[in-house]
Amino acid sequence: MLVTDLTLRFDPEFEKISRRFLNDPQAFNEAFARAWFKLTHRDMGPKSRYLGPEVPKEDLIWQDPLPAATHQPSAEDIASLKSAIAGAGLSVSELVSVAWASASTFRGGDKRGGANGARLALAPQKDWPVNAIASRVLPTLQAIQRASGKASLADSIVLAGVVGVEQAAAAAGVSVNVPFTPGRVDALPEQTDVESFDLLQPLADGFRNYRPYRRRCLDGNPADR
Repeated sequence: MLVTDLTLRFDPEFEKISRRFLNDPQAFNEAFARAWFKLTHRDMGPKSRYLGPEVPKEDLIWQDPLPAATHQPSAEDIASLKSAIAGAGLSVSELVSVAWASASTFRGGDKRGGANGARLALAPQKDWPVNAIASRVLPTLQAIQRASGKASLADSIVLAGVVGVEQAAAAAGVSVNVPFTPGRVDALPEQTDVESFDLLQPLADGFRNYRPYRRRCLDGNPADR
């Protein structure tokens, strides 16, 4: 037998788990099924990407669930929201930074992060040092979004980036109309696994000139080797 096998019997904590599963095989079947399902589906992204008749109805926290959409802004609603954002006194840097902070967490490998869900306004992202500027901008956007009531906060954050890019282009003498597609929703705190989302925190961000500390090679300068 391996040490891992013996641990299931002689480790005081693992023994409790082993005996519980021994006495309740159904609990073992349930735990194994859930663990296997997570192992084989974790990198598929949101539940909306699942196909077929066997998609479970239950929403699991590691799937980063989102509520159903409650806003369907019209072109007029979007234009009005853009006007309110443009008149809020936010700088181009602030507008673009908050949109980038929201979108830059997206990972193509497992489809986590990104702007949908507006989790930038929730823990842990709202407390990350790299999002300091975004955290100062968010209350303004939240007030505009609540006053409008026509779009989600997630859409409002992305729209702030649109306004910022258009303002920057206008300052350079170029008129542009950045395409915008609404439809994002706002996640709730209970739909957000804080511990796992904290792993998306960037160690550095060149776009925002963020580098909290300088890494040092334990063996000196690599160029000297």
